[in-house]
Amino acid sequence: MRKKIIQDISLNSAQVIINQLCGLAIFYILSVNLEKNDFGEINWALAVLLTAFNILSFGIDQAVIKKIATGNNADIMFPAFVMHVFFSGLLGYGLFVSCGFFFKDFFQSHQVLLALGLGKLMVFFSMPFKQLATGMERFKSLLYMSVCSNILRCILLTVFAFMNLLSLKNIILIFIAGDVAELLLCLLIAKYQLRFPVTYRWDKTNYINLIKESLPLLGSSIFSTVIVRLDWILLGLLSSNIILANYSFAYKVFEVATLPLLIIAPVLITRFSKVFHNGADITDAKRTGLLGLLKLEIIVSCLVALVLNILWVPLIDIITANKYGSVNKSVVLILSACMPVLYFNNFLWTIHLALGEFKRLFYISFISLIVNLIATAILIHFFSGEGAATAYLLTLFVQAVLFSRYAGVRKFRNSVFVFMLPLMYAMAGGFLANWLFANTWLILITAILIYFACLILTKQLRRDDWELAVQQSRSGQAT
Repeated sequence: MRKKIIQDISLNSAQVIINQLCGLAIFYILSVNLEKNDFGEINWALAVLLTAFNILSFGIDQAVIKKIATGNNADIMFPAFVMHVFFSGLLGYGLFVSCGFFFKDFFQSHQVLLALGLGKLMVFFSMPFKQLATGMERFKSLLYMSVCSNILRCILLTVFAFMNLLSLKNIILIFIAGDVAELLLCLLIAKYQLRFPVTYRWDKTNYINLIKESLPLLGSSIFSTVIVRLDWILLGLLSSNIILANYSFAYKVFEVATLPLLIIAPVLITRFSKVFHNGADITDAKRTGLLGLLKLEIIVSCLVALVLNILWVPLIDIITANKYGSVNKSVVLILSACMPVLYFNNFLWTIHLALGEFKRLFYISFISLIVNLIATAILIHFFSGEGAATAYLLTLFVQAVLFSRYAGVRKFRNSVFVFMLPLMYAMAGGFLANWLFANTWLILITAILIYFACLILTKQLRRDDWELAVQQSRSGQAT
């Protein structure tokens, strides 16, 4: 069982690492070859499209993963999900096209929206097959499905940049080509590797049942999706493409820095679905193991945040010719403080999902969205990118308080400050190292040593935490 867990995490790690590295390379190529106005416009369009298509999933994707993982009516729900994605995707893109006729002036200034939307429609069509691979814990198949588009885009953009052919039109065509290739590969893998029985026909009864079962997740899915890119969308509408270009570059690197979370999150969904299959009544050993796993996640996230802040200006200014380094220093500082809170929220969100606490997820997501919308609109007006980052941090703190207050597992109630000590130690290490030295590498080494010394001396980091976390993961596989 332990071998299976390690293999799953390794395959998912490979998928996430390849995607993040290719995504970062794509982002870098665009940022240095495009004017900030065009770069900001592409990022705004992608933010709008990804938000729109994620909303159209209706939260069904997470419910389907859980059903497939537990073997509960998966053969009935999955075909209905495929039909939902097909018809809702066509309807959503058709709505964008219709708006182009009624709001010509707006779409004239945002011409890339409809073109990129065609590619994202293909990605939306491929989503059910990725969720199928995740639910079946076929992470090797998921690896192939997920990396195809980014690898192709990365190669083509590199070649076109080398040949000085990287125009806005060519960039859009490359993005669409990558998205179409992803859909075709997902169809082939689903048919010849996963071999899951899928009947591609409309079944009204099964679809209605699917919507009813997923309805509690609909609200929370929509609200959570909007929060992820609301800052980008509002910056593009209320500020300027240049400010959005600066902020989106910093945010993209922040997303890459949360790579460990992206690796473990899909694995946690399937594991927790099995651990909590019979409700929250689990042993004390499992509860302690869960807490140990969460502590390790938070310690890693704070370490990544510490390294990111120390290396940001000297490294980013060099590779972007002073375009995105110093100008984003304060934005990166605020976003990096979000990392441990993000891990905490994702962990407890997954537990709520596994326990079927959909109503609670709805209320938490709704409150978070309202806080994020108001805070982002106000703070962007006064502080631009820094305001957007601060609003996101505030929203995550609100979520953390709510998740902790209503956690279904006893040991996690009132545990909202579990991430505070590692974050404080990371900040102290960075401050002291900067005060002692001027050399970047000496600052980095000293800050890391201070950070781990504080964790060990205060017993925040113990060998038992790792052992308990591994035992909990192993028992989740066996459940």
